Amino acid sequence: MKTTGMTELEAVLAVARHRSFRAAANELGVSTSALSHAVAALEARIGVRLFNRTTRSVSLSEAGAQFVDSVAPALSSIRVALEQAGSFRDTPSGTLRINTSVGAAHQAMPVFIAFLERYPEMKLDIVTEGRLIDIVVEGFDAGIRLAETVPQDMIAVPFGDRQRFAVVGSPAYFAQHTPPRTPHDLARHRCIRTRMPSGSIYQWEFERHGETVRIDGKGALTLDESGLMLDAARAGVGLTYLSEWTVAADLEAGTLIRVLDDWTPPLDGLCLYYPGRRHAPAGLRALVAMIRDWADTQRAEARVRRKRQPKTARADGAARRKKK
Repeated sequence: MKTTGMTELEAVLAVARHRSFRAAANELGVSTSALSHAVAALEARIGVRLFNRTTRSVSLSEAGAQFVDSVAPALSSIRVALEQAGSFRDTPSGTLRINTSVGAAHQAMPVFIAFLERYPEMKLDIVTEGRLIDIVVEGFDAGIRLAETVPQDMIAVPFGDRQRFAVVGSPAYFAQHTPPRTPHDLARHRCIRTRMPSGSIYQWEFERHGETVRIDGKGALTLDESGLMLDAARAGVGLTYLSEWTVAADLEAGTLIRVLDDWTPPLDGLCLYYPGRRHAPAGLRALVAMIRDWADTQRAEARVRRKRQPKTARADGAARRKKK
């Protein structure tokens, strides 16, 4: 891997996106050792450690987070300039077929719209379904799913920062049931179960103070589409477990109430994935570049929100104590 300045910056942003050297190397199509050398070369050049590395995890150092926030927009501008210069020989055109779920399509729609505005000669054919298919066999260029469901032989491009999930129920439901205080209390509640694309039932994931809990909730209703789960929860059928993005409007409107907030950690979010072939279509390469830029922006905004959150949380906690 030739460690030019541009390549080193791309390497740092890829590791920051994935929090993994192996996954970042897979995305960029290089070996893990080559990627590690590129990052190390940049760290040596600037004299600052950008990542905290252990045998089990990779995270941005304070300097690394500031570096990524500064570099990502600049690199995005460079990519746009390169795309504009190269458009005379390689203008993206044609149709991209993408397979995804309904919920994922809603989240990705702002990127799809921006992509079509930037590349008027491109067309997108989005097919939504609950089941997880073989995108190569079914004739799709790419898919969009939760990271944990992406096949290991695919190149995965994260859509943004990790997502938190939320356990929610309707006011009518909680008028008749005591809200759970720990995940184990869910055994006394009706849960709207989630069927994954593989056919398995999803176990709700919780974590607090180093304790990890997986709950196989019991209930009379099993669904595979987030919109239907929302409808059922609003109707008081039971509790459901969905991404914060999915339930945000209902929480603000008061049609759903959140519980177990301090038990829901961030989990890997959506990824666009595609076969690891060397010559991807120009349209797919352009969409991948746009998703990376969008993801870097979302991640930077999320870090800003997290920096502000502790002060807010302390103020809220103090207010609650005064009320008591």
